[in-house]
Amino acid sequence: MTLTSNLHIEPGDKLDHFEIESIAATSGMATVLRARDLNTGQRVAIKLPHPEIESDPALVERFEREEEIGRTIDHPGVMKVYPNPDRSRVYMVMEWIDGRLLRTILNEEKKLPVALAVKLTGAICEALEHLHAHGVVHRDLKPENIMVDEQDHIRLIDFGIAANAGSRRLTFAKFSPSMGTPDYISPEQVRGKRGDARSDIYSTGVMLYEMLTGRVPFSGPNPFAVMNERLMNAPPAPRSLEKSISKQLQEVIYRALEREPKNRYPHAREFAHDLEHLAEVGVMERGLGDSEESEEGPGRRRLVLYGVLALLPILIFGLLYLVARGR
Repeated sequence: MTLTSNLHIEPGDKLDHFEIESIAATSGMATVLRARDLNTGQRVAIKLPHPEIESDPALVERFEREEEIGRTIDHPGVMKVYPNPDRSRVYMVMEWIDGRLLRTILNEEKKLPVALAVKLTGAICEALEHLHAHGVVHRDLKPENIMVDEQDHIRLIDFGIAANAGSRRLTFAKFSPSMGTPDYISPEQVRGKRGDARSDIYSTGVMLYEMLTGRVPFSGPNPFAVMNERLMNAPPAPRSLEKSISKQLQEVIYRALEREPKNRYPHAREFAHDLEHLAEVGVMERGLGDSEESEEGPGRRRLVLYGVLALLPILIFGLLYLVARGR
């Protein structure tokens, strides 16, 4: 059977010279298939956009940008995309990786050992350094876009909203997916800015925080509340959630999660260097302390503030009453 639509896909169907073996994953935009190249015998992954996506020029552009970046970037930490000029419809042929998404690993393990979390983050930084050196910013780093193989090697995937020097600007107002994912988005992207390499560093810091503590730094009842949290408050100190985190490693996380891009690591290589040389990292006094009471995060501070605000009318009424009696 020749594959003409990805609405009904079965093993044995053919797409040009590829034989479909199974459905590997499905998202809102595309289906990822495991397939075999009948010309070479090589196993590959095919990313096939849903039919409705092909009718949307903006989404087609996003798909084509991802393909272009995948063909251009040659690094072991970035998923390869193979040239396929004679295809009969829009789809992408990528290397097949035997592994799991970082999201799957976190769902199963909740927290990762410190050594593994540091190793994975260092590898992500190495891949990012290569990307950034070639003028590409991922802009949507999250555990769903990190593949981890059996040897704990990583691959960055899904460059659909990545930006490069030649791409037009896509902002929240014009194209909401370009904002990235609320839990991992940088503060400058929340403000509607394009974001640069330091935005990727922020997202990587969020992932390191999550790998070590089992939770993301900011949470809320809806995406807008989550994004507002990172603009207004500091995250709970990692050491208050996981005691195996050293003060030096906590400092590295803080540097990656600085609200202002100018205060973050300027390059991924500096982030990786500090992870490799934690003993050399100087710990800044940030006024957060290390006790659980002082590290309960913005929630406690908000409660105190709300209490003060609630008492304020009573205090004002009391003062007015005393003034009135003194007349």
